[in-house]
This record gives sequence, C-alpha cells and structure tokens, in this order.
Amino acid sequence: MPLSALLAAAPSPEPGGSLDEAAKQAGNAAGWVEENWSTWLNTGLRIVLIAAIALFLRIAVRRALTKLIERMNRSAQAVEGTALGGLLVNAERRRQRSEAIGSVLRSVASFLILGTAALMILGAFQINLAPLLASAGVAGVALGFGARNLVTDFLSGVFMILEDQYGVGDQIDAGVASGEVIEVGLRVTKLRGENGAIWYVRNGEVKRIGNLSQGWSTAGVDVQVRPTEDLEKIRAVITEAAQDMAKEDPWTERLWGPVEILGLDTVLLESMTVRVSAKTMPGQAVGVERELRWRIKVALDAAGISMVTGTPEEGVEGADPTAGVAAPSAYASATSPQSLATTPIPPPSTTK
Repeated sequence: MPLSALLAAAPSPEPGGSLDEAAKQAGNAAGWVEENWSTWLNTGLRIVLIAAIALFLRIAVRRALTKLIERMNRSAQAVEGTALGGLLVNAERRRQRSEAIGSVLRSVASFLILGTAALMILGAFQINLAPLLASAGVAGVALGFGARNLVTDFLSGVFMILEDQYGVGDQIDAGVASGEVIEVGLRVTKLRGENGAIWYVRNGEVKRIGNLSQGWSTAGVDVQVRPTEDLEKIRAVITEAAQDMAKEDPWTERLWGPVEILGLDTVLLESMTVRVSAKTMPGQAVGVERELRWRIKVALDAAGISMVTGTPEEGVEGADPTAGVAAPSAYASATSPQSLATTPIPPPSTTK
C-alpha cells in the first residue's frame, strides 16, 4: 500500500480537543500558583528577615567585641612607660591576652548566631530537623572521642587565658617545663628555658602552674661568719649596707620593702649563719640577691669581719693538717702480728 493511502486512512487529530486540554492544564497551574503564592511569599519573607537579623546581630556583636578589645589595649598603653606600667602591666601580655579573648568570643558569637539562623531557615522550609540534630549529635560525640586531646588543649587554653593564670613575660613552672612565657596560644604555650631552649607545652598537659611573676618575690641571703664575731656589729653593718642599697637606682623600685635581718639560722662549731630577707618586685629576686650579697661582703670586709666559706681555708689556726690523711694499716708491715696471723699455713709434707 502506498504511503499516501496510509496517511489518508489515518485519523486526523482534533484541534479543538488539544487546545481545550492545554487550556485546562494552564488553568490548573494558575490556580495552584494562586493558591500557594501567599505561602511562598510568606516563606521568602521569613527567610530574608531571618538572614538580615542574623547578619545584623553578627556585625553588631563583632564590632562591640572589637571596641572592647581596643579599649583594653588603650588602657594598657596609657600606663606603658610609667612606673606603674613597668611594675604591674606588661603591654604585650595584655595585647595577646585581649586578642585571644576577642578571637574566642567573636568565633563563639558567630557560630551561635549563624547556626541558629540556619536552623530557623531550614524550619521555614518545613524540613524535619530531628534527624539532622540527631546526626549532628552523633557526629559531635565521634569527633569528641577522636580529637579529645585537641579539645582538652583548646578548653584548657581558653580557661587559662580567661583566668589570666600567666601571660607573656611571666616566669612560670609548668611541671613539664619551666621558663619565660614568650607566647600564649589556645592550644600550645611557648616557653624559653634558662639555656635558651624553646619549649612547646600543650595546655591540656599542664596540671599545675607556678607563676613566679605575680604578686611579689622574696630575696634571701645567708651570711656565714665565725661564731666569735659580734652579732650586734654584724647587724649594724648589714643594716647600713641595705639602707644604702635601697636609696640607689634601680634598687629603689625593685625593693618593695625594707631589708630584714631574720636572725641566726644555724650555729655550728666553725661558723654561724645570719639570714637576710627582702621583698622584691616579681622576677627580680635573683638580681637583688646578687647585689645584696655583694654589698654585704664589701661592708663586712671594711668592718674587719671575715665571712666563712663551706670548706676550711688553708693556714687557718687550729686546723689539723693530718685530718685528711688516712690512718696507717697494720697489714702494711709483713712482720706485724696481723700480717703473720693472715699468712696461709703450708700444707704438710707427704714425703717420708
């Protein structure tokens, strides 16, 4: 059969039916849009409002925290270079501490505001948040178990900074290491030891902190003299030397109280020890001890009072020159009774 005959025999489409169906579908779509456009508009406005409020709160909180940190830094810079600033305030310490606190607070504020806004937006889309929150809880528990050391270090660092346990420039004893703090971080604290080594101490490993730079320090000096010296004369000489030291710079600021003579610490046959103590600026006890020991030695020498060292001096009257010589042994002589008694007995002769 030819193609023209097949086309002639096929039924022709009805133009009226297709147009009616298209018009019906368009009407249904228009009706559905008309019924739901208010819901869409309401949801869109809620999302825009939530996002705008979240962004506004985030910007406002971050600016407020930034101004607070800048005010703290300005208060530290205002006393920098003065006597109060030299004694009580370390500008670098205050700066690092304030910046660390500001960074933590800004991060926490941003996380809370944006996280809450994201959950509210998902709720506006009629999304069930229960499975999402449950999954987040499980993931948080797994992360906590897997990175518990990191979390411990971070939380310990946050509380150390907030409580101001130590700062840049402080001399601390952290148990695992000791030295001067050169950097305080949320996870690691850097210390410079006495030999110049830099120690990286994880904040979570620090179980105790001994801060030698807060409050005040104590300088103690032991003066050993002969037991035959006049104690009142020694007291007068040490007191005069300490008063002269307290009147000179920089010891005027480093000494936070009068030098006290505590009395006799020990009394032996060869010497007696006079204990001297002074309250000093934090971290300056070693320097004060050295200067005080120097001045006391010079003053005692000028007054004719000699100090006694730990070992007896050569040529001291009354010293026994044979005190360090061992006693002679009785076995050194072959003819001594002790040597003869230890001579082995010869075996009996077996020849006849």
